[in-house]
Amino acid sequence: MSKNVVIVGGGIIGLSTAYYLVKEGYKVTIVNSTNGFTGASHINAGYITPSHFIPLAAPGVITKGIKWMFNSSSPFYVKPRLDIDFIKWSLAFKKSATKAKVAKAIKPILDINLLSRDLYEKLKSNADFDFHYQKKGLLMLYKSDKVGEEEWSIGKKGIEKGLYVEHLSAKEVSNLEPKVNLNIKGGIYYHSDAHMTPSVFMKEMQSFLLKNGVIFYHNEKVEDFIVENRKVLSIVTNQRTLKAEEVVLAAGTWSSNLTKKMGLKIPLQAGKGYSINVKSNTNISIPAILCEAKVAVTPMQGFTRFAGTMEIGGINEKINKNRVHAIANASKKYFEGLEITSKEIENASCGLRPCSPDGLPYIGKSKYCKNLTIATGHAMMGWSLGPATGKLVAELLAETKTSIDIAAFHPDRKF
Repeated sequence: MSKNVVIVGGGIIGLSTAYYLVKEGYKVTIVNSTNGFTGASHINAGYITPSHFIPLAAPGVITKGIKWMFNSSSPFYVKPRLDIDFIKWSLAFKKSATKAKVAKAIKPILDINLLSRDLYEKLKSNADFDFHYQKKGLLMLYKSDKVGEEEWSIGKKGIEKGLYVEHLSAKEVSNLEPKVNLNIKGGIYYHSDAHMTPSVFMKEMQSFLLKNGVIFYHNEKVEDFIVENRKVLSIVTNQRTLKAEEVVLAAGTWSSNLTKKMGLKIPLQAGKGYSINVKSNTNISIPAILCEAKVAVTPMQGFTRFAGTMEIGGINEKINKNRVHAIANASKKYFEGLEITSKEIENASCGLRPCSPDGLPYIGKSKYCKNLTIATGHAMMGWSLGPATGKLVAELLAETKTSIDIAAFHPDRKF
């Protein structure tokens, strides 16, 4: 008899987890607080990122964060506030941002990224799906020699880890993008990366899961968990009570508040990001990150997405127009002649990314709750790591050997 699993969260992590559980014969129910078509899983840059093997908590980030703290349009903005969870998270972030801890984090981050890219490619080759997926790599475009040197030092680490990375001159980048007028000094080209159109994949995956018996409860808020003897007996929403043999918590930024209801403390902060969809033909064919501006540019199915900023300011989905305009203005400085209309800026979206203090996701079972598996904290790599996280969770529930070593992602780790 197959186990009954309730997944809390209907983003990329929740849907991917449901997919691999269904493949193993589990009965799956997804409880989602939204309608299934909003949030970070829909408005992200769509990157599959083996290139992103350096965690968010890296040396130098705090210094930049303090400098940018007073500028609401800066790429990385931390809103100071007297909140005990935020203060504890900030101290843990500071402790994590050392060379030694970053060096230790590189292998597990790269391993899970490579696993996830391979799983996306298997899904793409599956007759059940026909989503947009292209492996064209990723360009890290820079305007100053200093930033170019910083990016190339990371690129060389990527080469050491087996990635194919090139340091290109401005002319060599122009040869790759002949229809775009770039104002840059050069670029670091990661051939390892791929990109997608997130909304297309999400719709196809939801459709597949519905056809395969997954029950969705959209627009339902989880209000409580009934826990006895370190085991979740049932999940109480604002509309019903659900019994479950296994529970997977994949509620993104909201996961931290939900774990408190079970007596667990999972440090998380919301990292707000914004995106602008440009419908006119930009002629951009290869995804790029505009290094100084921290803006991601992705050619998607029918439009080009300009996304960026990391705003640590609590759980709120208010759109800061200064930050949206900063993305548009910065993009125009790299792509001469780029047109982003006032309507496209007005229609900008935002999403909240769940950020752990050390930049590593939480994937695993807490010793404090026997039938709860946690899958959150992916920060800016949530889209990239969706399938790998889903497969790892399915392996944990089946009590089989995981595809990669996940010790670094343990939810009970100390900071």
